[in-house]
Amino acid sequence: MQLMNKICSLKSLLRSALVVAASATLAAGTVRADEVMTPDALIKTVSSEVIEAAKADKSLQSGDLQKVIVLVDSKVMPHVNFDRMTIATVGARNWKTATDEQKKRLLEEYKSLLMRTYAGALSMVKDQTVQVSPFRAQPGDTDVLVRTKVRGGPEPIQLDYRLEKTEQGWKIYDVNVGGFWLTEQFRSSWAQEISANGLDGLISALAKRNKSAAAAAKG
Repeated sequence: MQLMNKICSLKSLLRSALVVAASATLAAGTVRADEVMTPDALIKTVSSEVIEAAKADKSLQSGDLQKVIVLVDSKVMPHVNFDRMTIATVGARNWKTATDEQKKRLLEEYKSLLMRTYAGALSMVKDQTVQVSPFRAQPGDTDVLVRTKVRGGPEPIQLDYRLEKTEQGWKIYDVNVGGFWLTEQFRSSWAQEISANGLDGLISALAKRNKSAAAAAKG
């Protein structure tokens, strides 16, 4: 129950984060392989492109989950280090001792949780714009922080990204919303659930939450 309450309390922040976090990766595939972009330019360019795309797509705005899943699987996930994000959330020790089946189920349930939150986020797209703060990094850095603010609501939302440079290009592995890193926020509640009921208990709790959300969406 404590885990579920924690997830609910983070839902509005997650929506604000994911709509632009996914935006930052969604259009990355449109950048030519020979076009070199700094992380801040990438975040700015693709965020703006996807916000505009969401504004123009009524089915995405309505939270059409199947369309969101296809969209995210084809455009977003290839540009996010989701394994690293999951390991950071569940903890390296728990991940190391987990069975292959537990890892598989945890990735599935975590992805489902974020997918549904992202579907809700798309329905909130109105007139947002992204302002990227001055970027500070050395030319050889492979792990960087890009700070932005999302404007268009009553108050600007702080939205920062941690990205790593890989052979496949820059990939997002964490998002900071209003001063709270998402992996850290989930890590606390996940750790409590694991301590009380083990890793299987955490997976079951996430599955229950996802099932309830799916039923509510249909009802």
